[in-house]
Amino acid sequence: VGVAAGRDGGVPPSDHAPSARTPGAGLGAPESFSFRGGLLGLMEAVRPDGGERGTAAPRAEERPVPEARVHFRVTRFIMEAGVKLGMQSIPIATACTIYHKFFCEINLDAYDLYLVAMSSIYLAGKVEEQHLRTRDIINVSHRYFNPGSEPLELDSRFWELRDSIVQCELLMLRVLRFQVSFQHPHKYLLHYLISLKNWLNRYSWQRTPISVTAWALLRDSYHGGLCLRFQAQHLAVAVLYLALQVYGVEVPAEGEAEKPWWQVFSDDLTKPIIDNIVSDLIQIYTMDTEIP
Repeated sequence: VGVAAGRDGGVPPSDHAPSARTPGAGLGAPESFSFRGGLLGLMEAVRPDGGERGTAAPRAEERPVPEARVHFRVTRFIMEAGVKLGMQSIPIATACTIYHKFFCEINLDAYDLYLVAMSSIYLAGKVEEQHLRTRDIINVSHRYFNPGSEPLELDSRFWELRDSIVQCELLMLRVLRFQVSFQHPHKYLLHYLISLKNWLNRYSWQRTPISVTAWALLRDSYHGGLCLRFQAQHLAVAVLYLALQVYGVEVPAEGEAEKPWWQVFSDDLTKPIIDNIVSDLIQIYTMDTEIP
């Protein structure tokens, strides 16, 4: 994929050099590879709660939540941080996909989720050739958890966190076997929207925000693992299908056609697949209403 894991992707020469230690041979949590120093910096400098993971029993209001809700929160952080960093939609989608794919291989409690998220943003910038400075990622993350705060000082705590992001990136590449290039639904959705616009009459297209809604649904789908469970073409058609259903727009001559319009876009797509994608999207929006 052309990813130089050790390259800092736009960090100025004055930036601290990455540590010489390397991940262990295993793909899990090798003993020779520890985020302890960087994790403490992350927990104290970036996250407001402080403390170390697993050092005390959780309070009643901090009981573990289902994994889907945990990943929803973290991917929301990735998306908001990505927007503040000026990332385009494809790099943000890649960052979310890297994050989800990593936790398909690794236990949820193995590493700090937000450290993995920050490394996912950093790695996605390299994969999609929109390089980001680690300093910017750290400061945006710090401001995300501490609104109104000043940027972090370039002290030992900052360098520990930066070193953890780079080392976590190396680990993620090993766990994912350097397969971090993905086929996203965006190009398919763009093509399908152009075709659908030509099918519908001008009035129906102008009075309903089908295009905006479809793009929003596609973006929100990355809060879950839909990007890994379904083909890119199927996901693009499904969000377009749901957008049409939301506004009650019917494709002309649908009843007389030999095959449904969505199957014209993707021959191997079936109605059960669309229903599964729509159901997963609804679950994501249900979580959105439940999570503060």
